[in-house]
Amino acid sequence: MAKLAPSDLAQVLSKLPKQTSENIIVGFENSDDAGVFRLDEERALVQTVDFFTPIVDDPEIYGQVAAINSLNDVYAMGGTPITALSIVCYPQKGDWEILGKILLGGQKAMNAENVVVLGGHSVDDQEIKFGYSVTGIVDINKVMPNSGSQPGDVLVLTKRIGTGVISTGIKFGKADQRSVDSLLENLTTSARAASQAMQEVGANGCTDVTGFGLLGHAFEMAKASKVTFKLKAKDIPLLPGVLDLIEQKMLTRGDKNNRIYVGETIRFSDRVSKQTQSALFDPQTAGGLLISIPESKVEMLRSKLDESWIIGEVDGYGEHLIEVS
Repeated sequence: MAKLAPSDLAQVLSKLPKQTSENIIVGFENSDDAGVFRLDEERALVQTVDFFTPIVDDPEIYGQVAAINSLNDVYAMGGTPITALSIVCYPQKGDWEILGKILLGGQKAMNAENVVVLGGHSVDDQEIKFGYSVTGIVDINKVMPNSGSQPGDVLVLTKRIGTGVISTGIKFGKADQRSVDSLLENLTTSARAASQAMQEVGANGCTDVTGFGLLGHAFEMAKASKVTFKLKAKDIPLLPGVLDLIEQKMLTRGDKNNRIYVGETIRFSDRVSKQTQSALFDPQTAGGLLISIPESKVEMLRSKLDESWIIGEVDGYGEHLIEVS
């Protein structure tokens, strides 16, 4: 199931009336990963929702990935998830054992992150879809919006990209075992450790890289922060086999939609191949965090993470929101 095209969705959201509650800390205006609502002088609620069709064959792993994907939105905001509600679309005449495994995988993943699943909602649907609405808590002074990037910051990515391409390759029997194994490890790794590290060190801004691809989410972050992101293509980590699969046209509809969304706000140097460009537009599931952090704090952040990559820097606003060299 592809997401709605981000450019179309943005047009719809822009026509909604502005909400004026004084307790809204983060709404949907800047396309942040989750909403933040003030509870009192110290704490706020973080809320998000996400669900999608199966991207792996194993139902328990599918449930686990759906949980991680939803939790990461809260982690990207600097929050601590505490409760979840499941969203289930499943055929009335489907195999109930499979649904049980999906729910089990999701609940195990939630419980492993100290999150309680309180219930959920289900509908009869011939196309399986599963995910969660997650609620968390965040210190008001530690909310991590996507609008905080400052000129001089360094951009750090915490996961390799290419999940959409490899998932498509699996569907058509083109992905080798190394790509499949790397994909599953990537999909089932939570952003909790990365979130805690960026809060401890003191990052300026963050987003998690999901359906709009690395460049779509970088675009939202740069636009909200009124800066230009300068990315180095050779430093952006890809999952194994991604470029080979792109050569074989293993692309999703999101590739086209994400290009339209970013539009003319991006400039590629001649050195960036068409295949690499597709990888950077590839829609991700349970992707890593893209963190904007002062240069003086980069090494401290990376020392707290098992894996991370410096992929670029933040400059003052220029002719383009994103420059890829």
